[in-house]
Amino acid sequence: MYKIVTTPNKILIEKSEEVKNFDKKLLEILKGMEEALLATVDPIGVGLAAPQVGLSLRIFQMKPTSKSKVSSYINPVIEKVSDEEEIPQSSIKGNPPAGGNKPESSKNKLLEGCLSIPDIWGNVTRKKIVSLRWQDEKGNTYMKEFSGFPAIIIQHEMDHLNGFLFTKRVMEQNEKLFKSHKNKEGEDEFEEIKI
Repeated sequence: MYKIVTTPNKILIEKSEEVKNFDKKLLEILKGMEEALLATVDPIGVGLAAPQVGLSLRIFQMKPTSKSKVSSYINPVIEKVSDEEEIPQSSIKGNPPAGGNKPESSKNKLLEGCLSIPDIWGNVTRKKIVSLRWQDEKGNTYMKEFSGFPAIIIQHEMDHLNGFLFTKRVMEQNEKLFKSHKNKEGEDEFEEIKI
């Protein structure tokens, strides 16, 4: 199983390389990434890009709900996005616990976070619908339209493949960043980070 890489590791801000070999090694990479994603707890991960496990490859995986299977996307390309934007109603690295205290500016929105930037959260406006083209582990090509939470995850993971972290999106959109910590009851509390 791969270990999740965290900032300030340089691989997280570099553009990933296209996958060219659809072989046994690729299957091993996909299995290792899936194990790493499924092993995430507090918060539970819903998406993982290859750079997050130290591999400069254009691969990401997604598991939008606890009942979803992990799906893999190799050499993904967003072909089209909707004009409509969506403030996330869920968080990329798992929802803050129901009993947790959300920041005042985010009372009606849940925060986006990242497994590679532990305990940091922020609001990111994403496109509501994306059309994605990708390949599977055998090199077959697919195209599908995604909306809602899966579309948000895809945009977050595609940013990873392009060396772009969600914190930069937060700052571009003039939103706030928050740091979480556990209180005495084990609930998440959030404190605004002054930039």
